[in-house]
Amino acid sequence: MAVLLFKKKFLPAIRAGQKRQTLRFWKWRLMRAGQRSYIPGVGHIVIEKVEEVRLEDLTEADALADGFATLQELHAALAELYPANQAAGRKLFRVTFSLAPRDSSPPVDTGHSGTASSSGVGPQIAAPPGSSQSDNSSGQNS
Repeated sequence: MAVLLFKKKFLPAIRAGQKRQTLRFWKWRLMRAGQRSYIPGVGHIVIEKVEEVRLEDLTEADALADGFATLQELHAALAELYPANQAAGRKLFRVTFSLAPRDSSPPVDTGHSGTASSSGVGPQIAAPPGSSQSDNSSGQNS
């Protein structure tokens, strides 16, 4: 099960359901829809969508879903979390999630190909050969 790390300041908003998405700069998609994940200090979540987006296409709705009052605040937080040298060569992904019910069991693998639209949990995503471990989903981000 993948772990998603967040700065402590974001945890209350996640617990309250006010923060329902995160933006991550990854070399490749590290999560997929239907996958169950864990946020330390919060609990289990279900990944609803993972979409590649462009920074310039983010909207006020993205800012609100990410727990920010304005798009300007979201851009400032991304610039702080991902200095230009760390974001270079990476793609921006919008990860939308919901809190998993406390008594829910992990989704069952339905045998689908594991695409982002699959409702089941696909195969674990392995890093391509020669990639560094720093490209995993455990970075503390917005």
